Amino acid sequence: MPPDLAARGLVGFTRDAFVALHGALFRDAVANAPAILQEAGYAGGSATYEAFALWCAERGLPSPDGISAPDFGERASAFFSELGWGSVSVATLHDSAFTVDSPDWAESSPSAGMQFPGCYFSAGLLADLFGRLAAEQLVAMEVECRSMGHERCRFLLGSSETIQHVYDGILNGVGYEDSLAQMA
Repeated sequence: MPPDLAARGLVGFTRDAFVALHGALFRDAVANAPAILQEAGYAGGSATYEAFALWCAERGLPSPDGISAPDFGERASAFFSELGWGSVSVATLHDSAFTVDSPDWAESSPSAGMQFPGCYFSAGLLADLFGRLAAEQLVAMEVECRSMGHERCRFLLGSSETIQHVYDGILNGVGYEDSLAQMA
């Protein structure tokens, strides 16, 4: 049975509405669209964290803060799938960042033909949510996106220094994995 969204401070939002919102923002507020979406995502992190904690409690599971890394990935996938976001897997990459991958992420639109990753709302949401789980500020950056034709959406999460290093590397033509490897 899907979770009671209203009781968790959440609302249902269709994929078509997400696609339309993206389209309108990138058409009418081109330069500001990423920041608008990311800010909205950050704003949703707290309620999503609370919903995840309640979801765990209803299943007799430890609080999100007490879940081991392997169990966390499994539970996060079930939670996000139940909410309609898509399936996810969580892993560590080069010991300086971790990844959240999804082959069916709701914010992406494979027909969009974007030149850059476009799941900015999700980047804000995941940064706030995972930052609360880690009890430290994290930054999220999407490095692969189904809206660009990739097979999955991949978000890197890490410290602001780590993500800035990766971003700078990408601007200089260095792949994100190579940038992370340089930090190791």
